[in-house]
Amino acid sequence: MRRKPILAVVGHGMVGHHFLQQLVEKQLHQQYQVVVYGAERYMAYDRVYLTSWFSGKTPDDLSLVEPGFFTTNGITLHTGCEVLAVDCDRHTLRDSDGKELHWDKLVLATGSYPFVPPVEGNDLPGCFVYRTLDDLEAISAWARDARRGVVIGGGLLGLEAANALKQLGLETHVVEFAPRLMAVQLDDGGAQMLNRKIEALDVRVHTSKVTEAIEASPDGGLQLRFADDVLLETDLVLFSAGIRPQDSLARTAGLSLGPRGGIVINDQCQTSHSGVYAIGECALWQGENYGLVAPGYQMARTLAATLAGETAAFNGADMSTKLKLLGVEVASLGDAHGRTPGSQSYYWTNEPQEVYKKIVVSADGQRLLGAVLVGDSSEYSMLLQMMLNAMPLPDAPESLILPQSAGAPAKALGVAALPDSAQICSCYNVNKATICQAVNAGATDLAAVKAMTKAGTGCGGCVPLVKQVMEYQLAQNGVAVKKDVCEHFAFSRQQLQHLIQVEEIKSFDQLLAKHGHGLGCEVCKPLVGSLLASTWNEYLLKPEHLPLQDTNDRYFANIQKDGSYSVVPRIPAGEITPQRLITIGEIAQRYQLYCKITGGQRIDLFGASLDQLPLIWDDLIAAGFETGHAYGKSLRTVKSCVGATWCRYGVQDSTGFAIEIENRYKGLRSPHKIKMAVSGCTRECSEAQSKDIGIIATDKGWNLYVCGNGGMKPRHADLFASDLDSETLIRYVDRILMFYIRTADRLQRTSVWMDNLEGGLDYLREVVIEDSLAIGAQLEVDMQRVVDAYQCEWKTTLDNPDRRALFHTAVNSQQQDETLQRQPERGQLRPATEYRALTTTQQPSVGWHTLCDLESIPPQAGIGARLAGERIALFRLDGDVFALQDQEPGTHASVISRGILGDVAGEPVVISPLYKQRFRLQDGKGIDNPDRSLRSWPVQVVNGKVQVAGEPQQRVAMCDDQVTS
Repeated sequence: MRRKPILAVVGHGMVGHHFLQQLVEKQLHQQYQVVVYGAERYMAYDRVYLTSWFSGKTPDDLSLVEPGFFTTNGITLHTGCEVLAVDCDRHTLRDSDGKELHWDKLVLATGSYPFVPPVEGNDLPGCFVYRTLDDLEAISAWARDARRGVVIGGGLLGLEAANALKQLGLETHVVEFAPRLMAVQLDDGGAQMLNRKIEALDVRVHTSKVTEAIEASPDGGLQLRFADDVLLETDLVLFSAGIRPQDSLARTAGLSLGPRGGIVINDQCQTSHSGVYAIGECALWQGENYGLVAPGYQMARTLAATLAGETAAFNGADMSTKLKLLGVEVASLGDAHGRTPGSQSYYWTNEPQEVYKKIVVSADGQRLLGAVLVGDSSEYSMLLQMMLNAMPLPDAPESLILPQSAGAPAKALGVAALPDSAQICSCYNVNKATICQAVNAGATDLAAVKAMTKAGTGCGGCVPLVKQVMEYQLAQNGVAVKKDVCEHFAFSRQQLQHLIQVEEIKSFDQLLAKHGHGLGCEVCKPLVGSLLASTWNEYLLKPEHLPLQDTNDRYFANIQKDGSYSVVPRIPAGEITPQRLITIGEIAQRYQLYCKITGGQRIDLFGASLDQLPLIWDDLIAAGFETGHAYGKSLRTVKSCVGATWCRYGVQDSTGFAIEIENRYKGLRSPHKIKMAVSGCTRECSEAQSKDIGIIATDKGWNLYVCGNGGMKPRHADLFASDLDSETLIRYVDRILMFYIRTADRLQRTSVWMDNLEGGLDYLREVVIEDSLAIGAQLEVDMQRVVDAYQCEWKTTLDNPDRRALFHTAVNSQQQDETLQRQPERGQLRPATEYRALTTTQQPSVGWHTLCDLESIPPQAGIGARLAGERIALFRLDGDVFALQDQEPGTHASVISRGILGDVAGEPVVISPLYKQRFRLQDGKGIDNPDRSLRSWPVQVVNGKVQVAGEPQQRVAMCDDQVTS
């Protein structure tokens, strides 16, 4: 048999694996014997989302390798194996295992390495780079005993590294040599806005700083000594000052390199040796290295096409980028600095909302050359397409970045104006025509389009535009875009709302029997629970309502990533007595809770275990507090200034009116959270114009603003009506909120809802003020019914022993939750990596173990239990009882018992509360990722007692540091 030529690939990162996928797609793995070397012990993983490792993601979560990829396609992979030398004359390579391989073609995808400035002391203990999963593990281990951290480098990678230190709970500093952050991508205005936003997140930024040395400090930590003789104390230093091409292997092999490094390639990614190719960050094309993944993917596609005998060429790549740094949206594209001769720039700055936008246009005003967006990058996708496709600009180019409320003309641009050749997804080179063809071929939802085209499955930044193109093509085909909430109900949220109201449906089971099928899921159950609450406002833990509640609404608290909860008592308008303030402090001290003053003038207490919640609320209720509904899609807060009572500028009693407003709408369930504010004068100290409902005092009454919001996509509220008396204003707010509840989509903010109303603000005025639909009186009646039915859910729970009994981590044990150990000196949770060492597991004996009465498990829901030292979850569904491991894979939190029960295509499942992973109740098999499963135990019910076998019914390989049963 004729020997297949050997294609060796050195490097198994994102670009290297994408190249392998392209080989398989073009059937080249059948023509070549493909051998791959990866220096890391992990297979290819997503470096774009590396920081998510600190929020509980595992190597499996980040992996880019499909199960069975190498076995199925006959590709050999050597992980943890470094190639040490390449001999181009002999066509051989030698690896760290001492083996030699003869190759016919060689692909170098060695990537890059972090640049560490030549600073004295850069190798001291406590100094790290931020590049690999092994780096992250080392950083996390060191951070356990650290309080402060410094990142050297204020570029993209540096700010990502700063985010990691914040997630580790460290006091975080960023040191940058240049006079501004992200100097390559941002202009002065954008960098200044980013600087302010990041410092507002409690990250200290030090620009124009030259680090001369890193030294051991007297307290055992480290200190940075700057050129201006200033010292900065720290416990940990992260170098993230850029990357350099990993070209050492090519250098020793005699391949041509650039003056500043990088393996020189031509348009076909071929190096100076005809049989050797280079792709990704190690490659240098026409004097340029590319540090983003999309250009590397383009090189991989070019090379695969070349090897397949196709005509292909790499012609450079656009370096535009959009990302979220420390929660701040940042985007830069094209000539962001306006260096093109004759170019003109348009700027828009919203300092209260901390938004900065700039576009650069050609001298004739016809073409977009570049843009900078900070704080709101919603226009990025369309601006990028306009630039890449040289689309003509509107007569008023500034309208591209001005909000509608600023008086800008309506933007008539959209996906219809894009040419078929417009590249929608740069990671996988998917254009508009390809997406439209997929829709024509039967892909009628986003998941199907992704599966058929791969668009949106890389970095994910193009997903909103992919969805717009899909819906555009569906409309072109005369197909109505489906608004079904899920597989169990062929109705939109609005339609379900109408059915519940008109037919006076009072329970999920009743709605399911009349208009749905199956058992429900994590989408429809909480949705219907919210609809029932906003219509009838019954107690959420009534047996028929409890199974609908996601963990936050079931336990009236916000779950945190470790399985603990935060507690937020209501403090209307921020007004509080000294004694109540003392009570909160005493509770926080008693239970070692972390305290945080929120932006809505309340106090958030973090770190409470499930069984501590009733004890905490016993004390809060006794002190006169009520639940703050911070856990629900409902009214959160009504922010207020001190108004005319104290302020010399105040013209109305803003605090008193804010208390009245908050007490009226507290507990109102809605499609999304609602925030309000009342300002006592036009100086606007309570920031009412950034709220869903904003009220500003005038000397004649109140001005009402509607449908603004902060968050990921800030929007100013619009003036709805002026100089209103209190009674009229409340009537209008009743109508607005109830109309929103009746007509909005699931999880739709008020700002998006109004923007999607045909006629927008004018139409809303017609409905509310002019009563054009003749429903005003009914909306008021509906609101009053909700107001009259209000109850403090915590008081009702504490007064009901059988409901209070649901707040236990284990139904058959009073043992405390051992996964919530604390560091006493800081009052914060230990890193999850320490949990295993703190936990001892007693193996249950063989045989059946009686755990609890059947009635102790809530119907159609679950509860935690202990099987000897094992934390398990018991579920009761339609007469059957199931027992699964309680720990959610990828985390160290025992919370599976708090998940929602439902079905997927008829298969009963539980949906985890933290990351919405779905597992079969029958055997614990992962629905979304079969490699991530839960152990399961046989269960029987004897004389009303639930008995569980001492041995699991199957052996399941667990992730991370979980023990294999």
